[in-house]
Amino acid sequence: MTSSNYFWICVFATLIFMACDTKQPITALQSNGKVDKPNVIYILADDLGYGELGSYGQKLIETPHLDQLAANGMKFTQHYSGAPVCAPARCILLTGQHAGHAYVRGNHEWKERGNVWGYQEMFDDPTLEGQYPMPDSIYTVGELMQDNGYVTGMVGKWGLGAPGTISLPNKQGFDFFYGYNCQRQAHTLYPMHLWRNETRHLLNNKNIAPHTKFAKGADIHDSKNYKDFALSDYAPELMHQEAIQFIEDNVSNPFFLYYASPLPHVPLQAPQRWVDHYKAKLGPEEPYTEGNYFPNQTPRATYAAMISYLDEQVGDLVQTLKKLGQYENTLIIFSSDNGPTYAGGADTEFFDSAAPFETIKAKIKGNTNEGGIRVPMIAAWPRRIAAGSESDLQSSFYDLMPTLSQLLQIDSPPTDGISFLPTLLGKPQTEHEFLYWEFPAYTGQQAVRMGKWKGIRKNILKGEVNTELYDLENDPQELVNLAGQYPNVVKEIEAIMAREHRPSEIERFRFEALGD
Repeated sequence: MTSSNYFWICVFATLIFMACDTKQPITALQSNGKVDKPNVIYILADDLGYGELGSYGQKLIETPHLDQLAANGMKFTQHYSGAPVCAPARCILLTGQHAGHAYVRGNHEWKERGNVWGYQEMFDDPTLEGQYPMPDSIYTVGELMQDNGYVTGMVGKWGLGAPGTISLPNKQGFDFFYGYNCQRQAHTLYPMHLWRNETRHLLNNKNIAPHTKFAKGADIHDSKNYKDFALSDYAPELMHQEAIQFIEDNVSNPFFLYYASPLPHVPLQAPQRWVDHYKAKLGPEEPYTEGNYFPNQTPRATYAAMISYLDEQVGDLVQTLKKLGQYENTLIIFSSDNGPTYAGGADTEFFDSAAPFETIKAKIKGNTNEGGIRVPMIAAWPRRIAAGSESDLQSSFYDLMPTLSQLLQIDSPPTDGISFLPTLLGKPQTEHEFLYWEFPAYTGQQAVRMGKWKGIRKNILKGEVNTELYDLENDPQELVNLAGQYPNVVKEIEAIMAREHRPSEIERFRFEALGD
């Protein structure tokens, strides 16, 4: 045997050994013989329901690229957001702490600063933008990847700290940021500015403040009366261009991209070509003109268009990776920050957006029912994740930190999560004994998933601490409260609720009824 042959036998034997052992770093051998760390892209949709993708049962909205991603990878059927609304879900995702331990547990607009809802005021004074900040002591997934040799980028909606605070993407582990700092600003997809790192990027859009009403007395069927709600620079398009550029700029570096799209969160604003497609498909409909978000002449067509445009962007991202020769060395994860909305003209009941769960206001976004927190998750990684596979592992946002730690062969920082990397690689998996949520808004809620059982408390802020109990195997829509029939199960769940709740450092996130 020649020394050259012996060398290559050793190389391939080592790679086979590493692929079989999740304690080893997951790497890829390039054509030049260089061994690289895998890239990681985490795509987070905004208010996308469990049932809004074709691969999860959607019948009307077209999502061919995400369906193909699922066909090429793994679909999770029991994956959960960390919270039923934006900011806490993002905090939990980035920090690995569940809602009983997380710093941010609800949306906090920090109105003590002044007129934080004034669109022109925020433009004149950027310190009025943004939500309540996290402290510098918080350790994020971005910092984890940064500390382990990755170039890190964040594109999309931040929502975890205002300009001028320590809690900005560039100060919380991301080398590059482009997008919305502020969730309120994202109530228009044609804003006057976005942020590139810590500098405002002014856009070619006039001042049409979020929540501007339809002109009184105007004809709701005349398209000219909606022209102020579709301007020049469409934020999702600009942010996608930056995401693609980030990938292209780092083709020679291991990179981590957190792509937090604002789609399909209302207001209803979408590329006209997609709106026209769904107008033809769905037929005539009544305009949306009376609600709290921008009016829209074709609300169902526009909502579907937003999801299909997001799907198109995922397809473009995959094609970019293939063009650059990075697709097989990239782990892509796609999910949503919470369940579908009931607001802004989004007719999620028409699309059955939370299916197979109930798509009703009391059980979707803002609620710890399944429709509010059960979210799609797709993971794809060629030759690592089995194509067309499916997992019923009960998992949550706070599992991302330990998963990436195991991917990098390092000890995970303390979290409430477990790594789901073994599941991705088809190996034996440690499972959660339970999943935990609390939400100090929408009347106050707690929830626990324990095997087939789901315990929920609502109206805690009104002093109520009764626990409802549901058997999700037989009652996924949470219709039949079994608390009276299984008191021992309720007792066990309530013990978890008591143990996992730690009083928040922020007063507005505390529960007086729980002794905070």
